[in-house]
Amino acid sequence: MTPVVVVAALVERDDRFLLTLRPEGTHLAGHWEFPGGKVHVSETHAEALRRELHEELDIVADVGERVHQVTHAYPEAVVELHFYRCGFIGEPKPMLGQQVRWVPRGELAGLPFPEADRDLIRLLSG
Repeated sequence: MTPVVVVAALVERDDRFLLTLRPEGTHLAGHWEFPGGKVHVSETHAEALRRELHEELDIVADVGERVHQVTHAYPEAVVELHFYRCGFIGEPKPMLGQQVRWVPRGELAGLPFPEADRDLIRLLSG
């Protein structure tokens, strides 16, 4: 099974991370995630992350260093996830009707995240 390549943004302000809640009717609904999405064939990781953050949150991202990478097999798909530190210009707005929260570092481990994010949450929480 060919992995789906996904990029996600680690946006941190005042020891809080910007998270979005996966909406009902989507894969992993009800789980919190770092905003981002699938990389299209012709895109670099940075281009995909800038596009996704603009579409999802109406912000202009400044994509920094890759912090973590993981490949995870779910029953229905294999995902190759790349997490990048990001800054941004604008004020995040939920363009897809999703919940958006700034979550303190100490509360990350208590929220439901996709299995693929488990190691990153441990890294950020420790």
